[in-house]
Amino acid sequence: MAGASHWNAERLPETTMDAADLRALQAPLKQRYREDPQSSIITMKAQGTLDSEAVACKVETARAVAVAGLHKAAGGTGADLCSGDMLLEALVACAGVTLKAVATALEIPVRSGTVRAEGDLDFRGTLGVDKEAPVGFRAIRLAFEVDADATDEQLQRLLTLTERYCVIFQTLSHRPDLKATLAKG
Repeated sequence: MAGASHWNAERLPETTMDAADLRALQAPLKQRYREDPQSSIITMKAQGTLDSEAVACKVETARAVAVAGLHKAAGGTGADLCSGDMLLEALVACAGVTLKAVATALEIPVRSGTVRAEGDLDFRGTLGVDKEAPVGFRAIRLAFEVDADATDEQLQRLLTLTERYCVIFQTLSHRPDLKATLAKG
């Protein structure tokens, strides 16, 4: 899920998709999910391997292995990916794809655009310097800039629906049940 800027990931050629194409692709899925709600639930997985020497974790992605390590503000060198950056990259990727899908469905031609995410993190919490400082992002801002022929009302609807249907945005907005386990290997 992390940004492709870290890899030379090759994309398969795609054709231009319009609202009718998108509906045709999604209609059988939606029908199946209506008829069998359980079929809509999938388990996504990610796996990493702890580095035997460095403070790092090698994460297997669909295209390459990403090595995540400490952020410079936590003592890292900056040579490895930071998982906080990867979280923001996942948000940007998901929000960008969602915005394009929603724009396609609403027949709002988006010629180009950018998606930016930035988050505020207090490393005093992460490093245990201050027990009152939060661990994790305390604020995340997501911004879109699009080149599109659309009214202000259309753009507001595009933003509202993108927020509603973006998996990563909704996951961050509504804390999922989360559980960690540790086993001896």
